[in-house]
Amino acid sequence: MYNNILVAIALDHSPDTDKALQVARNLASGDAPITALHVIEDIPSYVAIQIPADVLDKRRPEAEAELRAKLGAATNVTPVVVCGHAGRTIVDFAKDRHVDCIVILSHKPGLQDIFLGSTAQRVVRHATCSVHVLR
Repeated sequence: MYNNILVAIALDHSPDTDKALQVARNLASGDAPITALHVIEDIPSYVAIQIPADVLDKRRPEAEAELRAKLGAATNVTPVVVCGHAGRTIVDFAKDRHVDCIVILSHKPGLQDIFLGSTAQRVVRHATCSVHVLR
């Protein structure tokens, strides 16, 4: 069993959030903390300059509210929203917070994943802790 679990949630395509949280609870020992993490992907600077600053400023609070809504009445789960590259940020967050298990959802790989790789694939390759991948 694990003492500190991170559940990576992509708000734009994670329909099975409840399933991921249930798996995390099953893997948790006792009252182990569970963190639900959503990463807002950085917008390239050449695009960001075309977007009004107030739109970008509103995105994080909106994402936090959306994550809380997605978690619903989940107990013992701390919602966290950060900005960065999803794969790298999940791995760094887990390492910095001494997470011993990451639960992440994966989609069926497509052609784009052959060239770029998926977030789950990057997390599995680079995490220094256990990773539980759900399909």
